[in-house]
Amino acid sequence: MSENARLIAERYELGSLIGRGGMAEVYSGTDTRLGRTVAIKLLKADLAADPNFESRFRQEAQAAARMAHPTIVRVYDAGEEITVDNFGVERRMPFIVMELVRGRVLRDLLHERRLSMQEALDYTDGVLTALEFSHRAGVIHRDIKSANVMITESGSVKVMDFGIARALGEGSMTQSHTNGILGTAQYFSPEQARGETVDARTDLYSTGVLLYEMLAGRPPFTGESAVSVAYQHVSEPVPAPSQFNRQVSPMLDQVVLTALAKDRSDRFQSAEQFRDALHAAISDQSDGIVLPPTAPIHTITDVQAAEVSAPLSDAANLADTKVLDPFDQLMAEAAKEATTAINTAHSDFEYDTEAPQSKPVESTDTEMLEEGDNPFAELGVKLTKASGDAGGTIVADKDVKNAAGLLWGIGTGAGVLFLGLIVWLAIAGASLFSPGGTDSGIKIANVVGMTYDNAFTTLTAQGLLVDKQFAVSDTVLDGNVISTDPTAGTSVGNKTTVTVYVSTGKKLVLMPDLTGMTEKDATAALTAAGLTLGTITQQNSADIAANLVISADQLPNSQIPAGTIVNVVTSNGLVLVPDVRNLDINAATSALTAADVGLKVQPEMSQGCTGTLGTTVVNQSIDPNTTTAQGSTVILFMNCVQ
Repeated sequence: MSENARLIAERYELGSLIGRGGMAEVYSGTDTRLGRTVAIKLLKADLAADPNFESRFRQEAQAAARMAHPTIVRVYDAGEEITVDNFGVERRMPFIVMELVRGRVLRDLLHERRLSMQEALDYTDGVLTALEFSHRAGVIHRDIKSANVMITESGSVKVMDFGIARALGEGSMTQSHTNGILGTAQYFSPEQARGETVDARTDLYSTGVLLYEMLAGRPPFTGESAVSVAYQHVSEPVPAPSQFNRQVSPMLDQVVLTALAKDRSDRFQSAEQFRDALHAAISDQSDGIVLPPTAPIHTITDVQAAEVSAPLSDAANLADTKVLDPFDQLMAEAAKEATTAINTAHSDFEYDTEAPQSKPVESTDTEMLEEGDNPFAELGVKLTKASGDAGGTIVADKDVKNAAGLLWGIGTGAGVLFLGLIVWLAIAGASLFSPGGTDSGIKIANVVGMTYDNAFTTLTAQGLLVDKQFAVSDTVLDGNVISTDPTAGTSVGNKTTVTVYVSTGKKLVLMPDLTGMTEKDATAALTAAGLTLGTITQQNSADIAANLVISADQLPNSQIPAGTIVNVVTSNGLVLVPDVRNLDINAATSALTAADVGLKVQPEMSQGCTGTLGTTVVNQSIDPNTTTAQGSTVILFMNCVQ
């Protein structure tokens, strides 16, 4: 271990940074006890705020560690590293020790380019194979998404973070990770969005979202916030992926939409069934597709109002007063959005809270909204527009307000839908009926080349939301903005989410282990990895044959920027002979046969000696401090005892 290397749990030597995400950073590392190369994921310290987190986290990691399958990234160990900062405060840093996989995260591939049809199908097949194995072992992933799928250098699939979602979800997700919810919400199943228990079919839904994204080049649902995306998963029909990719066949459409059925009973019931249907669709064998009896993709109709439990203003404060799991955090975010929207626009709305025979609202003439314009029709909410109101006042004839204030329960699926209703009402009144539609007067500023912090400040000052994503770049410095989506100059509405792609520097490639290679083989290995051979210097070596590589100036199996010049050291086949004169025969032998010398020893009596062989070296056959060929024999001339 190098002198300045950081050691985790007194066992794992931390190497170079090879990846980062919203909740963790991943480093290459070495298990010093077993001598194997590993990946070490260091989670953010605030994940350990819950006192029960460590035991729950370790339990889930141990469950995942019992699964050994080629499509699953092995988990070797997990725990918490306890350190003390400069102020004497104890810090807990959760870590996971995993198999080091040579490859790319699927999320990064999706950001870089459109996947081919074959790639999308092959990667989905690999994920389903991993899920089939894990589900049989009784382990549900709970967080299948592109960021948790690795594609190896050979193109095979490795799914990671089994069981971690459960450990993080049970009381350890803090408000600092709100931005991470939006990415996960894109893969939410309806039952996850409603806060219900999950089962194996939840993983299959998320896999369906992943397949959709790879085929269509976009997720099935997008929105400006996690709330809006989750709401769509619960209630909005799924557009067929063939609408975005003409190569998708009707049979493949059917497979994808079955995987994305709102009701779990209408989906595939096992990963094996999903995979078999996928294979049948690929081979154009419609008779081979086995689907559940029905696969509706329409809005859920049987939704009941949540039990009244707390004022909305109190619900909105939940995120600041307790540690939340992802669903509770999502609901708290919805409550905040609703509160802000209502406080901003309440004067523009009239809520008809009286019974039909009671006093009507001030507007005397109203017209019903077209059913297609009312996303809450199936919830029993009728919306009307006061015809005499130029501002487009919306009237809801369901009891959504009472004299004591808005009271909503946020613990069930109805909470998502009705909080969505409030946000929709607050926003729609100012835009749905106005001539210009939504506000599209904000032109996105050009933040390309800025540091992320400056870009964030610039965009949020415009009233925009920011989604931070990472990408490699050969030209943009690490930490600076590569591009935005939408691009600079695009006119958008208030609170539109702008994805900001931040450079992680040049593309990282895996440094091969060159030890023992010839110069020709080392050059080929570096070229194949996207690296360049630099200088070659020679040095003595006791065990590496002449002209073979001893070492390189880059750590083997580490991730380094593509195009890096790698300097190597090769063996000259020689060793330096130490001076052992006047030493005891045992000390001399130890010095000459040491691992870094590797010479042979042959004691002999000094010339002209007429007595017996002594134990002190008088001279040596190869001069001290000169070089000789590896494995040479050194004759030691001993003193003569009369």
